[in-house]
Amino acid sequence: MTKRIPKSAYPAALISLLLLVPPVVGNYWTQVLGDIGIYIMLGIGLNVVVGFAGLLDLGYVAFYAIGAYGYALLASPHFGIHIPFWLMLPGCVALAAGGGALLGIPVLRMRGDYLAIVTLGFGEIIRILLNNLDPLTNGPRGLLRIDPPYLGQFAVDSPARWYYMILAGILVSVFVADRLNNSRVGRAWIAMREDQDAAGIMGINILKYKLLAFTIGASFAGIGGAIFAARQGSIFPENFSLMVSINVLCLIIIGGMGSISGVILGAVVLIGLPEVLREVQQYRMLVFGALLVIMMIFRPSGFIPSARRRMEFRDE
Repeated sequence: MTKRIPKSAYPAALISLLLLVPPVVGNYWTQVLGDIGIYIMLGIGLNVVVGFAGLLDLGYVAFYAIGAYGYALLASPHFGIHIPFWLMLPGCVALAAGGGALLGIPVLRMRGDYLAIVTLGFGEIIRILLNNLDPLTNGPRGLLRIDPPYLGQFAVDSPARWYYMILAGILVSVFVADRLNNSRVGRAWIAMREDQDAAGIMGINILKYKLLAFTIGASFAGIGGAIFAARQGSIFPENFSLMVSINVLCLIIIGGMGSISGVILGAVVLIGLPEVLREVQQYRMLVFGALLVIMMIFRPSGFIPSARRRMEFRDE
């Protein structure tokens, strides 16, 4: 008889397979996979806010920008300060989390459309400030010659090295998000998402858990922003437009809200597919819209919905 492979061995086998990708696919597709990886980290963070807690955030790009500029300002010739990446990374996470708390405090009692509009405005305010605060951010000219991270004496300056670093960031993000989802905090978020009034009656501190969702979700964007800035070597305000928030929200909807594996699949579809079909890339927004309409009609729970979402849609 053949022995069954234990399920616990699947993650290790998958990681081993992913480690072999760069030599097989080459530099170009390794670069594309790095782009997808950054969106996976952003998607995991927004999934905490939208998928777990049920708070519609259209200004998520603001925290991405805060993390990116937080690193770029202190690791480039702009101020003549060159703080190493690994020392700045916790600071970028803290800055983005602080931005999440800053946004969360004034909108704690808002819901639905009102919350979406306020968060949208917050994202646009951050982008406009980056564009107009010339002495601090260098305005539309952006920040150039940003230092790459170093691992010992080796700079992370090739697509393959960045791929491995982003893969490590994804693994950490997935682990943290999964632990959150199965924790007491995650269960409180889900109860709040399903019925905020009932959750409050059951003793859940709605304001506290909303603030936690914004803060923790923003911290993932801070990591993604710091990695993006160091990887690109230069950043500009237009890198942080509303479309980034829309793209991240789209990949969550298509993949399946509340589902970590759905976020990964959504990022592969929405970020990777246009690279496969470069000849029709000018129709990307049309494809986004059509895909969302098709998903809402035929599979409203997403490609890989969470177990709870799957049960909810089965009951309807």
